[in-house]
Amino acid sequence: QVQLVESGGGLVQPGGSLQLSCKATGRIFNVYNMGWYRQGTGPTRDLVARIFSDGETKYGDFVKGRFTISRDIAKNTVYLQMNSLKPEDTAVYFCNADIASTHLESGDYWGQGTQVTVSS
Repeated sequence: QVQLVESGGGLVQPGGSLQLSCKATGRIFNVYNMGWYRQGTGPTRDLVARIFSDGETKYGDFVKGRFTISRDIAKNTVYLQMNSLKPEDTAVYFCNADIASTHLESGDYWGQGTQVTVSS
């Protein structure tokens, strides 16, 4: 019943910017940590950025100050502002969140993924 709905992917030229959004919907009691992962041609999903319930953030090493994660707690939404995009940032970006649907039930949820392509 909990869903993560992503938007904002697309095609952008090298050096350009994109903003991804991810909104948690459904039966929600509380949203804890939220974040973004990406999967290129390989089998693994790598951490892009994560924002914790206390507001602390963590970024993948490859981000190097180019991306910023933020969240709107009232809207159960997390954003990823990506600047200075490079061709190697091309990947499917997945939203992830730790969500409690009741005061007794919680789980780890994933969005369906949104494609980001950086190419001239």
